[in-house]
Amino acid sequence: MLQLRDSNGPAAVIRRADYSAPAFWIDSVHLTFDLDPAKTRVLNKMTLRRNPDVSVQPLRLDGESLNLARVLVNGQGASFKLDGGKLVLENLPLEGAFELEIFTTCEPLKNTSLSGLYVSNDSFFTQCEAEGFRRITYFLDRPDVMANYTVTLRADQQKYPVLLSNGNLMDSGALEGTGNEGRHFATWVDPHKKPCYLFALVAGQLVCREQRITSRAGKEHLLQVYVRPGDMDKTEHAMHSLMASVVWDEARFGLALDLERFMIVATSDFNMGAMENKGLNIFNTKYVLANQATATDADFSNIESVVGHEYFHNWTGNRITCRDWFQLSLKEGLTVFRDQEFSMDLCADASARAVKRIEDVRVLRTAQFPEDAGPMAHPVRPDSYIEINNFYTVTIYEKGAEVVRMMQTLVGRAGFAKGISLYFARHDGSAVTCDDFAQAIADANPDSALSKLLPQFKRWYSQAGTPRLQAKGSYDAAAQTYTLNLSQSCAATPGQEAKEPFVIPVSLGLVGSSGADLPLQLQDGSTSERGSRLLVMTQADESITFVNVAEEPVPSILRGFSAPVLLDFDYSDAQLLTLLAFDPDPFNRWEAGQRLALRSAIQLIADDALLTGATPLNDAYIEAMRSVLRHPALDAAFKELVLTLPSEIYIAEQLEVADPQRIHAVREAMRAQLASALAADWQWAFEAHAPNGAYRPDTVSSGRRALTGLALTQLCLAARDSGDSVWPGKAYQRFKDADNMTDRFNALTALVNSGHALATPALAQFHTLFKNEELVLDKWFALQAGSCDRGGQVLPAVRQLLKHPDFNLRNPNRARSVIFSYCSANPGAFHRADAAGYVFWSERVLELDRINPQVAARLARALDRWKKLAEPYRSSARQAIERVADKLELSNDVREVVSRALAD
Repeated sequence: MLQLRDSNGPAAVIRRADYSAPAFWIDSVHLTFDLDPAKTRVLNKMTLRRNPDVSVQPLRLDGESLNLARVLVNGQGASFKLDGGKLVLENLPLEGAFELEIFTTCEPLKNTSLSGLYVSNDSFFTQCEAEGFRRITYFLDRPDVMANYTVTLRADQQKYPVLLSNGNLMDSGALEGTGNEGRHFATWVDPHKKPCYLFALVAGQLVCREQRITSRAGKEHLLQVYVRPGDMDKTEHAMHSLMASVVWDEARFGLALDLERFMIVATSDFNMGAMENKGLNIFNTKYVLANQATATDADFSNIESVVGHEYFHNWTGNRITCRDWFQLSLKEGLTVFRDQEFSMDLCADASARAVKRIEDVRVLRTAQFPEDAGPMAHPVRPDSYIEINNFYTVTIYEKGAEVVRMMQTLVGRAGFAKGISLYFARHDGSAVTCDDFAQAIADANPDSALSKLLPQFKRWYSQAGTPRLQAKGSYDAAAQTYTLNLSQSCAATPGQEAKEPFVIPVSLGLVGSSGADLPLQLQDGSTSERGSRLLVMTQADESITFVNVAEEPVPSILRGFSAPVLLDFDYSDAQLLTLLAFDPDPFNRWEAGQRLALRSAIQLIADDALLTGATPLNDAYIEAMRSVLRHPALDAAFKELVLTLPSEIYIAEQLEVADPQRIHAVREAMRAQLASALAADWQWAFEAHAPNGAYRPDTVSSGRRALTGLALTQLCLAARDSGDSVWPGKAYQRFKDADNMTDRFNALTALVNSGHALATPALAQFHTLFKNEELVLDKWFALQAGSCDRGGQVLPAVRQLLKHPDFNLRNPNRARSVIFSYCSANPGAFHRADAAGYVFWSERVLELDRINPQVAARLARALDRWKKLAEPYRSSARQAIERVADKLELSNDVREVVSRALAD
């Protein structure tokens, strides 16, 4: 996904308004690779024709880091020139198709950017999204050019016994002739047209798990998961997830697997989670490898989700792809929505579905909402970019998924399925836009609110920022009416000062004093309904009046988080406690607890009470948390979510000016109070939810482990403050005796984050046990870099971790485990008054930029929100960003991020 350009030249701004169709189409591509780590030879034979709808122009092919050896047109030598990284050919045939042959070489072993063709652990891999194919051969590297591919791979058979590419294997065997001794080949044909970003090849020493399945239509398909030798015992869950994905997509949307085989390959050197290359998905090992000894429940859940996501791309992204990269959410937002629905549909019950929804919203609010409020804010469909890699963001993915979810809310689940069917009937095999998708969903449901409001609804694609929904309620006891006044606004974002009203679906209920939902009857005479009612807001200000309301209700607004907005309602503590205790909507029940905790945190941060030793949480909140913890009907996973305090990052986003150290101190005081005040309850929870059988990564079992993990952490925290050694001892014993990684790592986390002396031998033992397990060592590194800071000790420890023999800056997973865990996920340790954390950040950004600019740019975003920091952090952060920006040799990836961060 990395595009390397001349760092000394001006960065070109790419604008959506400037889109034009390509001057040429490529119908077929025949690629032959002679694979060698130091010098791979690539023969590219293409059939092209001019686009009759575009004026006659030269052919301009993209290329980077290539050595050009030969160019032939229809078998004859051709004149060409190299212009700014492009291969330019003029005087090409005006009519009909012509053959173009290009022979180049590249150096995969030196490709540390992990974009294009590269070597990892003595095997070859590719990553072509967004613009990596130009590092393999000269090509029209854009998503709207779709061609049929035939690929022949040739390599040393002993070193590279497995040769894979997209589609179906057509031929393979030993190569004949002088110079080919010990070499073999494989030829693959993809029956479906695709853009070049979906091209893939893999060659190396790999082993394979296979499974044959039969579709509803009676067709048999071969599923394969390839990994390095020694990892086969960690592939069962990935295979089960792939099988479940195939079954689900055909059952839910009628989308069947369209290839004879579907392959997943895992590599430890990968810039992202996975890539949906047609029929040959390449995955980060993090999202493939799992067994109970090495993977946590979260890992099992993430593998299921990511495997589903990449498989679902086979239709939403591959069969129908993006016209241009501005339409990225067309495939990513839609497919995130699909993988969220997949995971929820696999849940055993409604409570587990609610837990999944809450987890997804937490990601949105702690990552995307800050992005919407920062210098990198952009619409779901951006209008411009300098480096497309910087726009693989939570806005494109997570907010994009929420936009699709609102469509389903407005047309219904069955209506959305009809819309998907129409979308494929219209556009299968094409490169289209977000507008095409939205139009198909609306046209399939002509009587829906979406159809009637489509132009306005599409503001979710064009306007950046998070809308703020303000609500005020008033009850007229005499008339028995309840009126809810709603207003919406959206703050200015870079390049967009004024915003027009959005379409906001508001799912609403009214909760009575007994905890039951009250009947909902509107003033217009509509029928009375119990439960939730969907109100579709379209104006800046609106009022809704409910009649026959027998008592003053507590409004439960935005149930299920029906729209990605910030909700302002001046709930009293008593109202929030009512929702926490009784709201039938699990999301708003959880949200009530979060609001109560957040209110206490903000009050304490503001009034200096912490300095006088005041306790941050009142008795009513403590008792409410005890009731949740002891509640016999709530499941363990939901309890763990309610009892987890809002994160420091989320608290900071609620403040105009954020003092990271003060936020950290307040949240730690809240944690400590919860730990000591509920000590007996935590002990009960730990014992009542103890392991009760063989390990299973299902939602019920993982929920029990999540709650016992939280309980153990809180008990060790209480023991730290009381001087008791019993629970740290029990945690250490759990660490040693655990039969699964979740329980083992929860125990280790409890010791590390309580600062107990037993953490040191436990960390040493953990490393000894898992020193040969890369993914487990990532956890070990991340735990230390993300641990609670006491006396500024985390940064020195992080600097030592960089010198550890097992640390490798060139591996993105390992870099993220240490550097990102500290800079992006540990604000209490990163934001230091002496600015040492910011100095460390600037050093690492520059160091990574020389190796892998895409990873460096992600790290650069750790200081996106520097402007809202209190002093001295604000000035120190700015100086650190300026130190990076002042470097002349800087990739466009990083330069775009730091330049936007410094912009007024």
